[in-house]
Amino acid sequence: MDKVVKDAAEALAKAGVRDGATIMMSGFGLCGIPEKLIAATKALGVKDLTIMSNNAGVDDFGIGLLLQSRQVKRMISTYVGENDLFESQFLGGELEVELTPQGTFAEKIRAGGAGIPAFFTPTGYGTQISEGGLPIRYNKDGTVDLASAKKEVREFKGKMYVMEESLTADFAFVKAARGDRSGNLVFNATARNFGPVMAMAGQTTIAEVEELVSVGELDPEAIVTPSIYVDHIFQGTDYEKRIEQRTTRPKSS
Repeated sequence: MDKVVKDAAEALAKAGVRDGATIMMSGFGLCGIPEKLIAATKALGVKDLTIMSNNAGVDDFGIGLLLQSRQVKRMISTYVGENDLFESQFLGGELEVELTPQGTFAEKIRAGGAGIPAFFTPTGYGTQISEGGLPIRYNKDGTVDLASAKKEVREFKGKMYVMEESLTADFAFVKAARGDRSGNLVFNATARNFGPVMAMAGQTTIAEVEELVSVGELDPEAIVTPSIYVDHIFQGTDYEKRIEQRTTRPKSS
């Protein structure tokens, strides 16, 4: 089955992306983010979105573009330290945020894609992750308006574990290095962290790829995400591939 669409705008139209949608967006830092789908989402103007992503981009790139246009209602993330706009919106009561340990976040998505409703992990036991009270939404005066709830804990073989519910989404936006016309995907290096599991956990998955090939051209042993998880695919061009944070090594004396 040929799943190719012309561009990101056509993919969003065919998928039916709408106000209030939950969307998983792949990427680690600014590596492997669905740049074209993010830009098309901004142009579409849908609002009240819940975005599930490892991080929130930077002020003027990646998911930061959707924060600029106030299209995001809630972020479910693990690390958001490079985005001043995100910080100001969160602390100012404009944005809801669910912070999740990174490994737990990955497993919540993997479990969702596998049809597992919940699992137990030792991560976060004895902290606000399990005990509740972690701020999700602030009032404008800085007080907490909404906080996380207490989670179930259970002992297994003498060790305490926290129950975490899995994550699924209306849509998954992923970026891969290569893909074929039926939707088989090959991810490059770090982009493999969240792309494959998100493709499984989205009810409708859209993939943008740097190289689109005919069916049969991909090495079957190299395919990470099989086509059954992908609904629409297109080839993007002119990717910026920014670096989230540059560090300069001091010159030796």
